[in-house]
Amino acid sequence: MPSLPFDQQDLPVGDGHTLYVAQYGQPDGPAAVVLHGGPGSGTQPSVLDWFDLSAQRVVLFDQRGAGQSQPQGEIAGNDSAALVADIERIR
Repeated sequence: MPSLPFDQQDLPVGDGHTLYVAQYGQPDGPAAVVLHGGPGSGTQPSVLDWFDLSAQRVVLFDQRGAGQSQPQGEIAGNDSAALVADIERIR
């Protein structure tokens, strides 16, 4: 049975983008942020198999224009600098 997130949200990050963010595992555990492939693919819950959710906190998010993030497929305001800024905001 797949794990359910203990927290999920739509996080506004500017430039008209909103990221889908979900956290799994232990809220107080050491955190790992997972970056998905692309373009446009979004996170896959199967990556949770790589982690020990009884001890770790895992943050999955759909990068700008991908997966459940909005607007889907948007490339304006979507570059490496924005990705790094988004990761910092999530942190």
